[in-house]
Amino acid sequence: MSQPDPSSPVLARLDRRGLLAAIGAFAIWGLLPLYLKLLHQAPVFQIMTHRVVWCCLFVFGWLGVRGELGHVTRALADGVTRLRLFASAVMITINWLTYVWAVGNGHVVEASLGYFINPLVSVLLGVLFLSEKLNPRQWIAVALAALGVAWLTWQVGRPPWIALTLAFSFGLYGFVRKTVVVDAVAGLAVETLLILPFALAWLLFEYGRGASVFGVVSWQLDALLVASGLLTAVPLVLFAFGVRRVPLTTIGLLQYMAPTLQLITALLVFKEPFTAVQAVGFGCIWLGLVVYAVDGVWRGRPAPALRVAANAGR
Repeated sequence: MSQPDPSSPVLARLDRRGLLAAIGAFAIWGLLPLYLKLLHQAPVFQIMTHRVVWCCLFVFGWLGVRGELGHVTRALADGVTRLRLFASAVMITINWLTYVWAVGNGHVVEASLGYFINPLVSVLLGVLFLSEKLNPRQWIAVALAALGVAWLTWQVGRPPWIALTLAFSFGLYGFVRKTVVVDAVAGLAVETLLILPFALAWLLFEYGRGASVFGVVSWQLDALLVASGLLTAVPLVLFAFGVRRVPLTTIGLLQYMAPTLQLITALLVFKEPFTAVQAVGFGCIWLGLVVYAVDGVWRGRPAPALRVAANAGR
């Protein structure tokens, strides 16, 4: 069978579609704080649980329309896969909850830091748990990120807990998902299904004690809460579409688009402070990311963290 011509208009169009899908996914993730700020009338746990409920419905609807629910049933039928996806569901729940809290409490700058250091945390997890080997340039990148975190801890008097929680929860999420043979969208369907009972229980508890905001405050808030599930599912669908059509090295460079947009939003829209101390810490981490990204491009193949990113969502 003849191989497709890379210069053909059809293949080029598919590549462009994949690139646009990936850019769209990272743009949505990067601008998500703007949306979450609109939900300020809802408590953090209610935002989180509504996100789980509506995301679960949207993802199952998407898979149903595409006739791909079999991926979900096969994953649920395997005990080991089910257990691992429950573990990844716990990690992504911690990640989402921390992120929503950070945005609601004016810590978007620190949240962006978490996603800047996440690729290097994923590399470190690969070394610790998968015995992956790093070359000297990658070790320099990890060391620079560690130096940036240490500087912030020393100057501020506490570790950047929000950033570290986001980075390690998503890093561990990707690590667990790397061990499961299921695509990103079906995996998210299983994860949200497994934590759905807990989400529904919390919403019923809030309703029972008269603290529920859904159906009480305004129809606009209700619509925003429902759409939060859609904004969770859509970028993952776009990412899953794009990652199959775009080189992982390109995906690896695009992933910095999300925290960059978060940082810009924090500074220009939310007017969060950005001190000289933070600039030095971020500078060390950015320098590490430059070393890491250049190394990946120079080698011409994805680094461990990028292979993890291809199997995970956000």
